[in-house]
Amino acid sequence: MSFKPEDYDIPSHYKHWVGDKAEDYIGPFFFTLDGEIPRTAFRVQEYNCNAHDSIHGGVLMAFADYTLCIGANMGESESVVTVSCNNEFIAPAYKDDLIEGECTIIRRGKTMVFTRCELSANGNVVLNSSAVIKRIKPR
Repeated sequence: MSFKPEDYDIPSHYKHWVGDKAEDYIGPFFFTLDGEIPRTAFRVQEYNCNAHDSIHGGVLMAFADYTLCIGANMGESESVVTVSCNNEFIAPAYKDDLIEGECTIIRRGKTMVFTRCELSANGNVVLNSSAVIKRIKPR
């Protein structure tokens, strides 16, 4: 299933990554490449919130993982898998907030990519994350 960013009040130049059922169920999530900078976007829905009416930390971590992996494969069809992921929660976000991610590639090797991302809502950082991502070679 493909989702349209406009249906979630996300700019139309963002794309939906087709094929990940878990991300579609949680999100949907969207991405774009701003030159060499991978950017992601996600609109918080009521079902993403916890008992405090803020976005659930697990949802934020899933979106951070999506952002880090988009950075590792630069939005291409290359398969990647997360080896490790570290997260720091900074501030809450709420229903209807637009969560935006920006990924930085620290180092890209033949088999591993080291990445960092920052997720923000309304101009405020809500989560910092870093990961080691393994590049999966086709058989």
